[in-house]
Amino acid sequence: MSVNPATAPLLSADGMPLKKSLGRALRRQKIRALMLIAPLLLFVFVAFIMPIVSMLFRSVENDIVADTLPQTVLELQSWDAELGELPPEVVYAALASDIKIAAKARKHTKVGLRLNYEQSGVASLFKKTARKAKKWDGDADAPFKEKLIEVHKSWGEIEIWQTLKVHSSNYTSGYFLNAIDMRKTVSGPEFQPEEKQVLILLFKRTLVMSLIIMGTCILLGYPVAWLLANLPARQANLLMILVLLPFWTSLLVRTSAWKVMLQQQGVINDLLVQLGLVADSARLVMINNETGTIVAMTHILLPFMILPMYSVMQTIPPTYLRAAKSLGATNWTAFWRVYFPQTVPGIGAGSILVFILAIGYYITPEIVGGSKGVFISNRIAYSILKSLNWGLGAALASILLVAVLVLYWTYDKIVGIDNVKLGG
Repeated sequence: MSVNPATAPLLSADGMPLKKSLGRALRRQKIRALMLIAPLLLFVFVAFIMPIVSMLFRSVENDIVADTLPQTVLELQSWDAELGELPPEVVYAALASDIKIAAKARKHTKVGLRLNYEQSGVASLFKKTARKAKKWDGDADAPFKEKLIEVHKSWGEIEIWQTLKVHSSNYTSGYFLNAIDMRKTVSGPEFQPEEKQVLILLFKRTLVMSLIIMGTCILLGYPVAWLLANLPARQANLLMILVLLPFWTSLLVRTSAWKVMLQQQGVINDLLVQLGLVADSARLVMINNETGTIVAMTHILLPFMILPMYSVMQTIPPTYLRAAKSLGATNWTAFWRVYFPQTVPGIGAGSILVFILAIGYYITPEIVGGSKGVFISNRIAYSILKSLNWGLGAALASILLVAVLVLYWTYDKIVGIDNVKLGG
């Protein structure tokens, strides 16, 4: 039976149908392309994705109490912590057994430190109890209720047992509650005492001051970027060197220099006194407060605002302004109606860059901000490096990450992230 050449499938050189051959070739190209970018994807996953996932996990991880005091946690499940009565003898016996095992394995300090984040004094309580528990000999030392209270009177206080039960689950929302000045109790979430409510204030200060720094960088950077884009090449190159000059100096050196300049006996106050603008007895306080942080961080982040705006401005043809003026527009109208709208993408790119950098800074606020100019990032660093409260630090960082993503999403809805560009 003959085959109609018009309806016969096209074949490749090796006799395979052309469509199938093209599909196989396309798959090979995709695999080769994937193999080329595989090292980059692996690097991004290891250096970026995994740390974020680990941080999110640490913000809810809470297995120290359950792993160290398993029998106690099990017995506490049947105890009603809201009745206001101490646990029964069986709970005390379970605690005595668990803490003896933990003391021999030297794990009691970990559970004490974990619970000490929730109630002050628990760490020393566990240390003292563990020293005594090593000498106990099982049921021969019963009853344990009187024995534990004799070791430390806190075992006779219901607050200790409530804290132990509330924070005995493997996963907890306690770190996130602490991050917003609340705490987890047997009756539900409650606000911390007023004297301990500092984290919400730090979050507000971080967002507000980052926005102020971003706005200041726009006001100072726009004229500089315009000069860079419109000056002759020789003068523009010299100005570009001055813009990039701070990058050649260590961040720590620049911040320390501002600390010297802003202090009451510093260069700026001395100059103001000599000019007669400020009395010697009324020198300005510009250090260890919000002013010092804003000034220093604006200087540090200003190049990150100038460069995106400059890269956009240099692509705007100068003939647009000349055309607007030839049609009767004033200098201000030509700038505001013709030139400025074309620079908005550069402003958007610089604003996002400066804001995200500012919200995560902690070295500069630590040096020049004092107690009134520090950011939430300083509290995150303190929680992780000094108090070793990794759970709280991870929760604070997670909230900060979500806040940045929400602001980014809001910006995308209002302005449109597609309108942000770095020139070209």
